[in-house]
Amino acid sequence: MSSEIFREIREASEAGEPRVLATVARTRGSTPRKAGATMLLRPDGTFQGTIGGGCGEAEVWQDAMDTMADGTPRLTVVDLTEPIDGDDKICGGIMEVFVERVTE
Repeated sequence: MSSEIFREIREASEAGEPRVLATVARTRGSTPRKAGATMLLRPDGTFQGTIGGGCGEAEVWQDAMDTMADGTPRLTVVDLTEPIDGDDKICGGIMEVFVERVTE
């Protein structure tokens, strides 16, 4: 996790602002990022960091916004093995991403 993400978590915690952290917990096969990659989300939907981009990151983003709203941690399974239209799809693995609210 980057020092910028740590800094933002600390500052948000001190200000009483919510943040949600999405962390790649496990990967199998070819994935855009490996275990330990993180993305920190703010209440307005903006974020810092990445867990890989594209449709998979959009799926995690939606779960993270749900966690922002209700505080419930989630494990999001991003399956990149299904064929998707387009020629730019180079991944073919599965990522498990743990989503948790880290500040209130």
